[in-house]
Amino acid sequence: MADDFRILFVADVVGQPGREAVKAILPGLKKELGADLTILNGENAAGGFGLTGKLVAELRASGADVITTGNHVYAQKDFVNELPTLDHVIRPANYPPKAPGKGSTTISAAGQEVLVLNLIGRIFLDPLDDPFRTADAILAGHPEIKIVFCDMHAEATSEKTAMGWYLDGRASAVVGTHTHIPTADARVLTGGTAYVTDVGMVGPRDGCIGMDKDVVLQRFLTGVPNRFVVASGVVTFNSVLVTISASTGRATSIQRVDREHS
Repeated sequence: MADDFRILFVADVVGQPGREAVKAILPGLKKELGADLTILNGENAAGGFGLTGKLVAELRASGADVITTGNHVYAQKDFVNELPTLDHVIRPANYPPKAPGKGSTTISAAGQEVLVLNLIGRIFLDPLDDPFRTADAILAGHPEIKIVFCDMHAEATSEKTAMGWYLDGRASAVVGTHTHIPTADARVLTGGTAYVTDVGMVGPRDGCIGMDKDVVLQRFLTGVPNRFVVASGVVTFNSVLVTISASTGRATSIQRVDREHS
């Protein structure tokens, strides 16, 4: 329909295997689904921990219009200085105000203005500023924008679900990231906000949330800290397509879009 605006959101990209899958799948998938805007979480793109300016360019060249992040946003030392110079790459907005980078961005696509915000949870993660009040402040600063997309990067399913309900009717979509495990609860909430607790990842299927399973098992079996490394093999590509009414900003559907790359 002419009023439809489609946003494709690509889940946490894990290391080189994830980046290669994005490069192979995303350009064709955007055309197949008729996506007007593509948002991608890139916080694990650099060896599984963090992001770099060079990798931002790579992901943008593969088709990402906006890149969100999470708790690993500052894992790569040089990125601390690179982030403020990068257009449409955002960090969680509820980091302290003096943290490098910004927590939201506006972008024009297919004749529509879209507000994209990134939040991070506080349960089982660092106790940063309140994401709920942060969301209120961002929305209050952009009352004219109808299409609003939120990446809620959090560990606890309860916190992500709460954010979905809190923004129901005020955001077009709230999607959860961070756990790398896709959930089966994608739906449009009663106020017209598309929601899913976790989109999943773009990373090695046969690892442990994208990391080499043997290394992870040693951590659990011995309690001895070790360095996680990205797994290899078949890559699962998890994403969701959100269809939004451009005239109202309310979502009309959300569907999982999952692929594999070997």
